[in-house]
Amino acid sequence: MSPLSGFLTVIVFLTAIFVAYLTKQFQNENSNYSPFKQMKNTNTKVKTIEKEKVVAETLNGRFAMLGLIAAVGAYLTTGQIIPGFV
Repeated sequence: MSPLSGFLTVIVFLTAIFVAYLTKQFQNENSNYSPFKQMKNTNTKVKTIEKEKVVAETLNGRFAMLGLIAAVGAYLTTGQIIPGFV
């Protein structure tokens, strides 16, 4: 096995662990906004929309960071941000 393929294997493994961690965090955040834990005298329709926005923005930020790290890794290994394109 060449050093590059070993390095890429490690990167893929770390990415898989990171995605598993994010999935677990996403599940925990969804359980925090359970409809059974609502405050008294609140509008349930507004609470549901706000919960979805918070979770969506959190995931969007995490995946944006993952994409940025992937772009930096691609640039460091190949010299191109999108390998194969000039």
